[in-house]
Amino acid sequence: MSLPIASAGFQDLVVVLGAAGLVIPAFAALRISPVVGFILVGVLVGPHGLGALAERWPWLDTLTISNAEVLATPAEMGITLLLFALGLELSVERLRTMRSLVFGLGPVQLGGAALLLGLAMLPFQLPLAITVTLALALALSSTAVGLQMLSASGRMGSAAGRTAFGILLFQDIAIAPLLLLLSAGSAAGGFVATLAKGLAVIAAIALAGRLIVPALFLQAARTRRPELFLAAALVVLILSAAATVSVGLSPAIGALVAGVMLAETDYRRQVEAAIAPFEGLLLGVFLIWVGMTLDLGAVAARPGLVFGLVAAVAAIKGLSLYLALRLSGRGRGVAAHVAALLAAPGETSLILIGVAGTMMAGDAADLALIVTGLSLALAPFLGLAGQRLEAALGHPEAETAAPRAEAGRTVIIGFGRVGRLVASMLEAHGQPYLAVDADPDEVARHRRDGRAVIYGDARRPELLDKLGLGEARAVVLTIDAVASLDTLVRLIRERHPDLCLVVRARDADHATALYAQGVTDAVPETIESSLQLAEALLVDLGVPMGRVIASIHEKRAELRARIQADGAPVRSRLAVRRMKRDDPAAPPHDPEAAPAAGD
Repeated sequence: MSLPIASAGFQDLVVVLGAAGLVIPAFAALRISPVVGFILVGVLVGPHGLGALAERWPWLDTLTISNAEVLATPAEMGITLLLFALGLELSVERLRTMRSLVFGLGPVQLGGAALLLGLAMLPFQLPLAITVTLALALALSSTAVGLQMLSASGRMGSAAGRTAFGILLFQDIAIAPLLLLLSAGSAAGGFVATLAKGLAVIAAIALAGRLIVPALFLQAARTRRPELFLAAALVVLILSAAATVSVGLSPAIGALVAGVMLAETDYRRQVEAAIAPFEGLLLGVFLIWVGMTLDLGAVAARPGLVFGLVAAVAAIKGLSLYLALRLSGRGRGVAAHVAALLAAPGETSLILIGVAGTMMAGDAADLALIVTGLSLALAPFLGLAGQRLEAALGHPEAETAAPRAEAGRTVIIGFGRVGRLVASMLEAHGQPYLAVDADPDEVARHRRDGRAVIYGDARRPELLDKLGLGEARAVVLTIDAVASLDTLVRLIRERHPDLCLVVRARDADHATALYAQGVTDAVPETIESSLQLAEALLVDLGVPMGRVIASIHEKRAELRARIQADGAPVRSRLAVRRMKRDDPAAPPHDPEAAPAAGD
């Protein structure tokens, strides 16, 4: 048996990955969203780009793809995984803390933009169902572009960032009913019957999520094997998608419902971390497929119409959102930034248009896909323009809103006896926290007691990225495995060099090494136990408690300063650790000073 590495499908995959490997790093170096890079790759290697020249120059056949359908299945997998990831973001806790933004501005943006876009389409004399579908699809914005740009610019916690995030979150919520209605409307079995079956399947998925799924993930987590945890997540995703397909609905509906179902479990963050690499890769394949389907010939044949529609959609969405934000009390800078960032349609717009494609006659669907694809490619540039408008029109530092409820908390990694004691002290002083532990049984027990703890392996960089450390006030590492502690310190410091990082250390030497890695505080167990023993002894010997406490604090500060000095980064090639002086009465040697005569 020979391996199928010479097949056309394998060659096409090599072309896509090779082109992406060249273009995406170039866009990253230019600080341009990878969304643009993926779409450009699809345009270049696709049948409407260089692939169209393969008949004239056969050597291009090995560097291009002449049939976009070869990526249709991976692209659909990318859509499915994208909606699964969106569902994971729709937790009840998040919606509760952001309800004024999500359910206040969200419906205004979606409804207002859809209404104005629908009115603008009246001259085209499209059927009412198609007009409504296109208006709702184009009113959606790109979650991938919006959140990536806000995160990269450090604006997620700003007034503009929170406002945009709330609107995008409502759009994610709206996708489920929109997909359900569109799928039922285009199904062959009749709208009412398909809708009823779909609702029954969704109810069954939700019931399974309450009764079966937690036990499945508990068993997978107990194995401590990441591949089994990933397999459990994929099983839930695939079965949910297959269930909706079985009644004539889009698999995207099942994927979204599965994500929402898992968002309320203890394993949400670990699932996000497990699928993160595949989500990015398959979303990239989907965007490449979008670029491959953009018919440049159709654009060249009607450039005025195509680019006029692109500009009209962005203008209608941007102006309507700007007015809504100004009426809600947002400043000019914030309103302009958010309006520009969300002015272009997004990847979910393509999903809705694709599902409703059978309803559209003629070239309406193709034109809608071209306009949406081009708009999506321009979305990062609109976002950059929004940032500049905010800087020109307003004062971001004065317009920063109060932080979210989950911002400003302490993240505790490790919820054993030390982590639980730290959490108890934080609770006693009214300080919010989130704890992460890799023991699923302990997590389940403490969550039943109402404690804020989730399951996850914090040594995985993907999980750290999902914990929102950038908005945390501090991180406390309480695990006792030295190798894991060192790994976590390195990962956290690479991402957040200025974050307050307090670490449990085994002894003074370990604490010294941790200070050398840049931790804020390292607490050696051996020293603390010695100080506690000394305190108990002195009290039992009758020394007044006040003097005992003062001396213990003084000794702790002395030892801490000594360990910090030993662990401080070396500032010269010569480090003086010990010095013998001829004169016993001389003052202690300053390590920063040069040695004197007789030393």
